[in-house]
Amino acid sequence: MEYSQIPSGKLVNASGGSLYKLAILAARRAMILSEGKKSLIAKPGERVLDNSLREISEGKVKLRVREKK
Repeated sequence: MEYSQIPSGKLVNASGGSLYKLAILAARRAMILSEGKKSLIAKPGERVLDNSLREISEGKVKLRVREKK
């Protein structure tokens, strides 16, 4: 599944309603995957960005919000 097939509303909701947070979350997860970390959803031959977006849409990777001190 390519990221274009994942409903965008589902992705935005997973990032707290923010496209900016979604971009950061997807980029960070893609970097982790590109460094060799095992994917939470195995699909050989898939690009790391597609994989990270699918992990986000399925709730395997979530946004962690830090509380202000």
